[in-house]
Amino acid sequence: MTAKPFDGKCAVVTGAASGIGAAIVDRFVRDGATVIAVDIAAGPLRDVAADRPAVLPVSGDVSLAGTWARVAGLVRAEIGHLDVLCSNASVIVRAPAHELAEEDWDRQLAVNLKATYLGVRACVGLLAAAGDKGSRARAGTGAGAVVLTSSVHATAGLPGHPAYAAAKGGLCALARQLAVEYGPRVRVNTVVPGPILTPAWDGIDETARRRSAAATAAGRFGRPDEVAAAVAFLGSAESSYITGASLLVDGGWSAKKDSA
Repeated sequence: MTAKPFDGKCAVVTGAASGIGAAIVDRFVRDGATVIAVDIAAGPLRDVAADRPAVLPVSGDVSLAGTWARVAGLVRAEIGHLDVLCSNASVIVRAPAHELAEEDWDRQLAVNLKATYLGVRACVGLLAAAGDKGSRARAGTGAGAVVLTSSVHATAGLPGHPAYAAAKGGLCALARQLAVEYGPRVRVNTVVPGPILTPAWDGIDETARRRSAAATAAGRFGRPDEVAAAVAFLGSAESSYITGASLLVDGGWSAKKDSA
């Protein structure tokens, strides 16, 4: 039987109940990993884990340290090691800064940015231990990997997204800092998705959808599994010399301009 790239590996994935997170869980499981799937939406999370013994669900708010204590405790008790941490949970409230409630600002910064700090704080020892194992550590490749899900909002201003953009931009900066802080035993990178067709688009009208798809060089929305493929690459030994990087997965959205 052909070995899979994540055979014997363990990954933690947040925001795992739908969209990009669910696709990341699918990809890791298909590639042989055991996945600790974390989400505040308990019902959809159970659906993701149903009939999949390789998926261990944890229902909780990733902006709370107590949730991360449970995640790290589960990893230690059930698996004994951690190879990949994928901080993907996200929340968005659309409003210009002067109309955005303070609690909505705080919530977006907490889930989209603070949760990564809490996750790394709770799990970096486990990830570093993975980076110490075997010949890969001696070669400096760093087996432990952190992959953060940012957004093209980190690189371009779009109306109505002040807190979301601040948090997603913060993730790219944080990844660089963490890569320096914890290398070579732990690598840290971000994926930067553009318009990806997930349930987040359910309330967006068709005209706006067509406009967003047309703004890409690819001429279409991306799929969650296409982001998951990039996450799997950054979490694997195939990207052993990549750290502190931000990988665009946006169909050329960032490259395309309609004016001279």
